[in-house]
Amino acid sequence: MVKDKIALDTNIVIDLLNNKHTVAILLNNYQNIYLPVTVCGELLFGAKNSNKSLENEQKCLEFIRACSLLNVNELVAEEYANTRKVLKTKGRPIPENDIWIAATCIVNNIPLLTFDSDFQHVDDLILIEIPRQHE
Repeated sequence: MVKDKIALDTNIVIDLLNNKHTVAILLNNYQNIYLPVTVCGELLFGAKNSNKSLENEQKCLEFIRACSLLNVNELVAEEYANTRKVLKTKGRPIPENDIWIAATCIVNNIPLLTFDSDFQHVDDLILIEIPRQHE
């Protein structure tokens, strides 16, 4: 059964770019693949900071251009603030960029595919968490 849409976390894209087939097979079940712009920034930083920066940056840009981007706007900023406050109150802080990614997905009502269990602490986030497999 083909599902409508999914957003990808940075760790999922890295596995895809490294030809991890388990993730690629799973994505065949979705019509629309989205990337929060925060994920794009993390990917491009990682590429620029790598030993093969030109090659990796090109791979990242090709992948980014093949996806639909989810931008940050005022609604996402408000959701970010609310989510960060709730996480602080719960005593469950997560990395700043992960809060932006979560807020972007919440506002756009798009499930997030990730290996990162930190997202379990975010209320209202539709999460598709998969265990990392070693291939």
